[in-house]
Amino acid sequence: MLPNPLHPAIVHFPIVLAVLLPLFAIGALVAIQRGARPMRAWSLPLAVGAALTLSSWLAVETGEHQDERVEQVVGDAPLETHEEAAELFLTLSGALLLLSATGLVRGVVGRAGRITATVGAIALVAAAVQVGHSGGELVYRHGAASAYVPASTGAETGARTSRVDHVTARDQ
Repeated sequence: MLPNPLHPAIVHFPIVLAVLLPLFAIGALVAIQRGARPMRAWSLPLAVGAALTLSSWLAVETGEHQDERVEQVVGDAPLETHEEAAELFLTLSGALLLLSATGLVRGVVGRAGRITATVGAIALVAAAVQVGHSGGELVYRHGAASAYVPASTGAETGARTSRVDHVTARDQ
């Protein structure tokens, strides 16, 4: 059974893969420097890059399916900031995947592609941090998770509401 909402379960994959990709790319460059065949060594960072792009696309899609419900709680501006950061991250990860594919080419072109893709993977971490930060603000500062909290009665609801109100008032 899939979790509901699905988006929070998916978003951690691109973040983790964005952090791991530079490590795999650097490892592949070191392996090639030590004599490994470039096509074989570079296939792992390329596979991680493909998984990153796919998981980023899934995160954007699941976010788009849930944005109307969350928008009722957090408003349009913070949600748009997160959406724009996520779409930029998806575009950059797709471009990096295409650039990484040039690392499979032999010779100078392949070497340049691998080095450029490694630098790009390191830079992509900054975009991942931005998406993660804006998503965290939606949840922890703007109360986005409350869009999925079932309405109940009694003291539990009152305690939950007062905590959210306190955090929201303190952060503003």
